[in-house]
Amino acid sequence: MISTKGRYALRLLVDLSMHESENYIPLRDISKRQGISEKYMEIIIKDLVKHKLIKGLRGKGGGYKLTRTPSDYTVGEILESVGEQLAPVACLLSDAEPCNRKNSCPTIAMWEKYNTITHDYFYGITLADLT
Repeated sequence: MISTKGRYALRLLVDLSMHESENYIPLRDISKRQGISEKYMEIIIKDLVKHKLIKGLRGKGGGYKLTRTPSDYTVGEILESVGEQLAPVACLLSDAEPCNRKNSCPTIAMWEKYNTITHDYFYGITLADLT
């Protein structure tokens, strides 16, 4: 299940995408439009800045803006940047320890196929598609 943090990160980036012709967008403006508290958005923004999906400017005229064009962002990338795990089972996580049962697991093929479908779906949708 995608958490509130993941859903709000998408909303935040969609908002920035829809207002990309403007310079830096103040956090309070995004917060007001999206109905999300500024305090919670600050937590999300830290991850987005860390992963270079957005950049910020302090002071007068400051705020946040995208670092790339909306078509260069995927939903999968955005979700994973805020800690969402798209893999359906722990053994398919990118940082998972090798599973000693993988060769004899009767369900691994099903999980791998589901993982591929999910990955391809979320990585096939761009921010531009959502706006």
